[in-house]
Amino acid sequence: KPNHTPWRQGYKATMVRLDVKRKLTARSDRVKSVDIHPTEPWVLSSLYNGQIHIWNYQTQTLVKTFEVTDLPVRTAKFVAKKQWVIAGSDDMYIRVFNYNTMKKVKAWEAHSDYIRCFAVHPAQSFFLSSSDDMSIKLWDWDKNFQNVMTFEGHTHYVMMVAFNPKDTNTFATASLDRTIKVWGLNSPTPYFTLEGHEKGVNSVDYMMDGDKPYLVSGADDRTVKVWDYQNKTCVATLEGHTANVCCACFHPELPFIVSGSEDGTVRIWNANTWRAEKTLNYSMDRVWCLGNLRGTHSVAVGYDEGAILIKFGREEPAFSMDSTGKAIWAKHNEILTVSMKSAVVDANTADGERLAVSVKELGTTEVYPRVLRHSPNGRFVVVVGEGEYTIYTALAWRNKSFGAGVDFVWEPSGGYAVRDTAGRIRIFHNFAETKSVKVDFSVDSLFGGHLLGVKSAKFLNFYSWSDFRLVRRIEATPKAVYWSDNGELLCIAGDAAFYVLRYDAALAAAALARGDVTDDGVEEAFSVLHEVSERVRAGQWVGDCFVYTNSQNRLCYCVGGNVVTIAHLERHMYLLGYIPKDNRVYLVDKSFAVVSFRLHLSVINYQMAVLRDNMELAKQLLPQIPQDQLPRIAQFLESRGLLVLSMEITTEPEHKFELALQLEDLAIAQRMAEVLGQDHKWKQLGELAIAKCNFELAEQCMQRSGDCAGLLLLYTSMGDADGMVKLAALAREKGENNVAFACLLQLGRVDDCLKLLCDTGRVSEAAFLARTYAPSRVSAIVKQWRTELSAVNQKAAEALADPLEYANLFPDLTWALKAEELQRKAREKGGALPARAYARLDQSFMTRNLVDELKKAAPSAEAADTNDPTLIALLSLLPVAAAQQEAPEEEKKAQQVQVQVQVQEQVEVQEQVEVHVQEQEQEQEQEQEPPQEPAEPPGEAPVSEEEEETAEPADQQ
Repeated sequence: KPNHTPWRQGYKATMVRLDVKRKLTARSDRVKSVDIHPTEPWVLSSLYNGQIHIWNYQTQTLVKTFEVTDLPVRTAKFVAKKQWVIAGSDDMYIRVFNYNTMKKVKAWEAHSDYIRCFAVHPAQSFFLSSSDDMSIKLWDWDKNFQNVMTFEGHTHYVMMVAFNPKDTNTFATASLDRTIKVWGLNSPTPYFTLEGHEKGVNSVDYMMDGDKPYLVSGADDRTVKVWDYQNKTCVATLEGHTANVCCACFHPELPFIVSGSEDGTVRIWNANTWRAEKTLNYSMDRVWCLGNLRGTHSVAVGYDEGAILIKFGREEPAFSMDSTGKAIWAKHNEILTVSMKSAVVDANTADGERLAVSVKELGTTEVYPRVLRHSPNGRFVVVVGEGEYTIYTALAWRNKSFGAGVDFVWEPSGGYAVRDTAGRIRIFHNFAETKSVKVDFSVDSLFGGHLLGVKSAKFLNFYSWSDFRLVRRIEATPKAVYWSDNGELLCIAGDAAFYVLRYDAALAAAALARGDVTDDGVEEAFSVLHEVSERVRAGQWVGDCFVYTNSQNRLCYCVGGNVVTIAHLERHMYLLGYIPKDNRVYLVDKSFAVVSFRLHLSVINYQMAVLRDNMELAKQLLPQIPQDQLPRIAQFLESRGLLVLSMEITTEPEHKFELALQLEDLAIAQRMAEVLGQDHKWKQLGELAIAKCNFELAEQCMQRSGDCAGLLLLYTSMGDADGMVKLAALAREKGENNVAFACLLQLGRVDDCLKLLCDTGRVSEAAFLARTYAPSRVSAIVKQWRTELSAVNQKAAEALADPLEYANLFPDLTWALKAEELQRKAREKGGALPARAYARLDQSFMTRNLVDELKKAAPSAEAADTNDPTLIALLSLLPVAAAQQEAPEEEKKAQQVQVQVQVQEQVEVQEQVEVHVQEQEQEQEQEQEPPQEPAEPPGEAPVSEEEEETAEPADQQ
């Protein structure tokens, strides 16, 4: 029976108050096995009705269902590295499913009777199956699930199989033949047999951690037995269940044994004292199975009516580190120590790299450590368990003091305070009790520091250590309180934010001495400096800088309300502390792997000098800062609005470029853009250059970045025809055909526009463009359009009319051809139209109809001479005066005279044109010739004279 560890003399043993929380309740048919996924928030349950369910315990939802068979599925396991679920059922088949695709990978008949249990090898491509055919089989999925060995020796059903986590080449089996057998993977016969149960054994499990070679088993004799598999003896028999024990296992992290029975209860046993600590009954009928996962505090339980997932206590490990870098942590009841001096940390050590540290055994503790905490001077360490505490010397690990208490906090001078189970607060100095106080409210927790913090459900009170007088009441219920070493600053960490406060000790002491205290204490004792909307998991003050880890797994520090991220953590890490000598922050994970990140003290001191507006001191500290930390300093200065100083300090070209843009320093920004060589940087600089009216630099930037749209805007605004020509070629080369077309059209290069449209497969649009701007090109383009359209629709292609064939469908075509030729010669003579001329144009210019103007100037289209300078001048796009550029003052008078002469010449030309038109009209009245009959297009009715007279003329410009 249990061999109880003797308690210390004069100290009353209390039952461990283990906090157990239910994280999932999944109602279903009878559950025969459960498993927890190592990375996803999933619980797997195999059911008696032949299904497999996967539940998400974070969202409390059923995420996947597998219809395996109509018979019970007695076992199922995750194989996470293959994204598989393997299932064994009463039809003697093993089935493998991919839980991502929900597809069956393989199925085969594996045994000659019901399959009871699987055990997946933690490292190799093996898994074991046990069966009612009294055999255990080893399967290798890398060999197409070949049966590589069969183990025989049991004389009844083999109910469970489990690998030894400390030696994965061995495994144990439990059988209804009342025995437990231990086997090796290289031998088909067992190494030895453990006997002691009076009835069939249903389960077997190995202790995962610790140095004890223990097995635990549960049997139909209603007992749980613990075995030493090295000595082959029964260590303890745990009695308490009132029906068959179907399952039993060691907790993967805590010193507990968990057992489940057909009596409907789950019992938790202390693995050190063998005491029954807690009994859980969730009223879901009989318990059939248990499942756990190494590295977590969670255990899954399968019942007649479904499955649940329960979590034991907190998963945060117990650890502490003093200011010299000596760290201790608890592994069950063992206390291990490591000095950061043993870690090889130098300038070449990468941030986040796991450090090779030498771990040594320091001693053991009689209570299970919930909290480890060094005293402020580092000489002592307190171990806080469930309802008790023990103080040890830090070097020799000798017991210095102990007592009952549920909370323990240190005072900076070495004293401490304890809260007992009755809510009384006891204060100690030199390990002797100096004060015992019972407050008039329910106490939730204590916080140490320069003032003693006592938290209730609604507020937080700060008391003086010496006489327990109320200093200040704060209407907040924080998770933690962190004090700086000098006692001037403190951080109050809540659920969604933390607050940085300043404490004025002198003012508070004076007010207390005068008696100037309200029910809320001294109102001016604290002042709020900053509020940061981040949840702090763990923190520590380094001078006036608060270093912390947050809920997003980031390591940050806060200086003057400014938060700087040191690193993004790959996994959940816990803050060990900061060592100024190393200029490093040390962190540890659940498996006690130690990593570090650089945080130079010179950086913090510089930032504090800037915050205090002591720029002279900051200037003196700057040379002490390493070069690789200057970008961080520059970012800090930028956040403070010191852009010029930040640009001088930063060594990162990209940051300097951004600062130069903010300061509108085009020269520095251009140099940094040259260094970076990135298109988007040139584009940003080009936009700033335009805003600063530096068009030469803007053009250069847009050319470097290939910003065709920006160049189009720039050249059209500046009236740069040469630039437009180059841009059209560049845009064509880059495939930005819309920009190329806009350039060519504004340059009046209609032929090039038409070629671009045809080359890009837009022949129909080219035809319409030619109809308006180049009637002479319509016929050729229509032929090309017909050819391309005939490949799609021959009838539609035949309906297209060529102006040369069906002139009657194109009124004034002859006039339009003459106007086109005259306009071309006028453009050759007058040049392109600059954008600056728009302001001088008459509004009627935009609605000119060149055909109508030509009709007034010539008696007929055939009589219009395209070489006539009078007609060429008439169809000029713009009066010469509008095209003139701005000239210097000394040239303006001469230009004005020249413009006047040109205007007078145009007026004379216009008069001559009017006289010529009148003469032609008179001749036409005398000689009237009948019009020719137009040809009919294919598929079209003839056009009558009345229809022809009422047809609208084409829109020619």
